[in-house]
Amino acid sequence: MTEMLRFFGRRKGKGIGSSRQRLMDELLPKVLFRMPKTKKEKISNQFPFKPKELWLEVGFGGGEHVAELAKMNPKVGFVGAEPFLNGVSSLLAHLNGSHRFPRAETGLEEGRADNVRIWPDDIRLVFPKLSEGIFERIFVLYPDPWPKARHAERRFINQTNLPDLYRLLTPTGKLFVATDVQGYADWTMEQMKLFKKFKQINGDVHVAPSDWVPTRYEKKGVEAGRQPIYFIFCKKSA
Repeated sequence: MTEMLRFFGRRKGKGIGSSRQRLMDELLPKVLFRMPKTKKEKISNQFPFKPKELWLEVGFGGGEHVAELAKMNPKVGFVGAEPFLNGVSSLLAHLNGSHRFPRAETGLEEGRADNVRIWPDDIRLVFPKLSEGIFERIFVLYPDPWPKARHAERRFINQTNLPDLYRLLTPTGKLFVATDVQGYADWTMEQMKLFKKFKQINGDVHVAPSDWVPTRYEKKGVEAGRQPIYFIFCKKSA
């Protein structure tokens, strides 16, 4: 699969400011997720402590969700993947604390655990090198809906990626998918029915899960009148 990967989307938007570029140059190398050489390599060893669980966020956007969850769960190891470099710099600013006020230091904000590792590229490149059943939670939040029918194959929730998401979840793990596009919500359920190995476990899809951290995109969508749709899936019993 990795040899034929095609990435659809932006790698970079408007220019990254000097303060955030410093974070890219100085902080990113310290929190960079490194591609495992083999499936036997434990990614938990990339953290300076032994995480009680590992959580993955696919396409973290501006990073506010993963940054806040990591702050709330200092004993959990987080892997965040985002190929859009402006989003990477935004997450670094959240980890640094400079998203609120300017800081001369480029390290982690005081009191924050060193529990986030960033993969600044397409997460699908890493899938083949990850061992089975390592993530307790996987988040796919507000993925690009690719609304045109001819672009449907570009949607992340599909028959190519679902087997990897399933394989990477622990037996008790949960997959969280959020969107504010009804068409993408319908597509997600269609793909799940085709795949047959996940079951939805939340009732009202318009009620946010407990300990939910809304993304900046989600907040803008609500202000614009769009209603978030939340799905929580787990593995079906054998």
